[in-house]
Amino acid sequence: MVMPPPSPSGLPFDDIRDLLKRMPGPDEDARAAARARDANLTKPAGSLGRLEQIVEWVAAWSGKAEPRIDRPLVAIFATAHGVTRQGVSAFPDSVNRQMLDNFAAGGAAINQLCIANDLGLKVFDLAIEVPTPDITEADAMDERACAATIAFGMEAIAGTDFLCLGEMGIGNTTVAAAVHHGLYGGTPEDWVGPGTGVDAEGLGRKADAVRRAVARHGGALDDPLEVLRRVGGREIAAIAGAILAARLQRIPVLLDGYVVTAAAAVLHAMDPSSLDHCLAAHRSAEPAHGRVLDKIGKRPLLDLGMRLGEASGAALACGIVRNALALHAGMATFEQAAVSRKA
Repeated sequence: MVMPPPSPSGLPFDDIRDLLKRMPGPDEDARAAARARDANLTKPAGSLGRLEQIVEWVAAWSGKAEPRIDRPLVAIFATAHGVTRQGVSAFPDSVNRQMLDNFAAGGAAINQLCIANDLGLKVFDLAIEVPTPDITEADAMDERACAATIAFGMEAIAGTDFLCLGEMGIGNTTVAAAVHHGLYGGTPEDWVGPGTGVDAEGLGRKADAVRRAVARHGGALDDPLEVLRRVGGREIAAIAGAILAARLQRIPVLLDGYVVTAAAAVLHAMDPSSLDHCLAAHRSAEPAHGRVLDKIGKRPLLDLGMRLGEASGAALACGIVRNALALHAGMATFEQAAVSRKA
């Protein structure tokens, strides 16, 4: 993915805004071709329910009249957050590096799900040894760094035709809650949850951190990109870039859990149509995730009480998508099977 020439304004965020104006729409011819084939398959119309809609979605956003997935990728973006010094997580920051090593060794949950579902896996280390500033005291990123991280996420998805997005980073549910609070208002308590398993006191510290992080910016959070750079994190910025690049390259996307939807929410706040090529893989056990999915207009494919992150829900949901495509491609038509149609 090649970024456009620098904006005449010289402001990095203007390049991102320009890209949103270039987003292609769905391929309606491919969608219609998939729908026409579905109407001829040996089953009652609509009997496969949402699986039929998934096939049309893949066709429309991949531009393939015979939709298929050849190179699915799980992309995990990992970083560290200075806000952890506020006591918002049940685990220490050292887990960040330990989990990256675990991914590399093949010992994490996502490694097993990728093996089971025949998915490629890439893990991107976004300066995990250098936490972003504590968002209760300073901006997470300046505009140039945030735009550069978005651009990194755009470049990171090369070589795939179906994208499953995930993240890892101690403290990132606090950062995601701050993004959602900055975008949608309400109270901090509306957006914080147990994350990796904090107790009631830890939950109170999370809410207080989110309150202070958002309050310090006063009325400067009207721009979703400003919300991202001030109270977000590098993984959220990179995921936003990956979502945008996928749209420009006609790659369908599965969104994982609460932190990934923070990136999606930023783009949705800029342009509600920017997520039309995305499906929500699952509703996580993080209490506010369902509220965010309602805000961005996404109905999840799964609801299994999961809250692991690392694209685990997206990897599972990718299996559902591939099953839907296998049904569509492999079933016989009424004519091929010599089966009578509905009278």
